[in-house]
Amino acid sequence: MAQQYSSFQHGGTMWLLQRITAAFLIVVLAFHFFLLHFVYHADEVSFALTAGRMEQWSYYSLMVLFLITATFHGVNGVYNALINQGLSGTKRTAVKWILVVASVVVIVQGIRTANAWAGIGVF
Repeated sequence: MAQQYSSFQHGGTMWLLQRITAAFLIVVLAFHFFLLHFVYHADEVSFALTAGRMEQWSYYSLMVLFLITATFHGVNGVYNALINQGLSGTKRTAVKWILVVASVVVIVQGIRTANAWAGIGVF
């Protein structure tokens, strides 16, 4: 049988965070799907309705946490998949920092968008 290789150290911090974020994302995606497909139907979803939901602190904070968690989970997964494919040396370092910068840009822009929907005038 072929040997299984993973760049995650079993029991390491990144291994654990990948599993915790996966469990969180399953729950939040189920909530998101239920809310936007069963509570509100596609023809009812509007900017005003979204803004109304985002003005609630609980919904706003859940969506920001969802953004950060999904970004971390996705980028960490892509980075480790590339390492598993043999990425090493200078290319590995370059890819790591490109992914870090891209993650920061996605999170900052996501929070700016959430703030605009919530009527918060911060950054």
